[in-house]
Amino acid sequence: MLTERQKSVLDFIQREQRDTGITPSTREIQNHFGFASQTSVMQYIAALERKGFLNRHARKARALITPAMKVRITDIPIYGQIPAGMSALTEQTVEGHVSLDMRSANVVKNRGTFALRVRGDSMIGAHILDGDIVILEDTKEVHNGDIVAALIDGETSLKRYVVEHGRPYLKAENPRYPDLVPARELKIQGVMVSLIRKQERRDPQTRAPETPLTSCTLIYKYGAYGAVAEFSRVM
Repeated sequence: MLTERQKSVLDFIQREQRDTGITPSTREIQNHFGFASQTSVMQYIAALERKGFLNRHARKARALITPAMKVRITDIPIYGQIPAGMSALTEQTVEGHVSLDMRSANVVKNRGTFALRVRGDSMIGAHILDGDIVILEDTKEVHNGDIVAALIDGETSLKRYVVEHGRPYLKAENPRYPDLVPARELKIQGVMVSLIRKQERRDPQTRAPETPLTSCTLIYKYGAYGAVAEFSRVM
């Protein structure tokens, strides 16, 4: 049997996984319930494990699985930028990881998946903002209109992949940026499948960030020229 507080913690974890596909961190659980320290959170998690309501993957941050949910959580590496060639990606270039439910993240099993932190405003027309995290798959199936991370003449860029008259080029979603036409090579490093955006509500008077309890996570699923196909939101 669970205590009332243990059940509340379990319900919160399940709700976050169901609504956003993201497992809450121990700090997020601490903030939600107002615990004095993360030690209290770990004690509740340990109790839920002992009672069979929670499974935890060793060496994987935020990888808590509730048997009732049966969600498939995977750790996706986040890169500040993509070096020339996927084979060059190493642990030293990883900024961190994001743990997501594969279904919510629009990820296909057995495809190399990675995340890229967006820098700049060249894709604002596709609702991709500076600071967003985009989820990409290393796949050879690239379609006209896909948003891709591509190596073009030695530089990596996140742009729209366009083919006209049999010739491919990269197109920004901001009129201030020119089309990128390859002079030598254009190598697709990943096709974007979804986007993660963290937002915080702000006090309309002070514009100061409120507590983490008012933050929300948006997950957008992308397709060729489909822009935002679907999103999840949690407050």
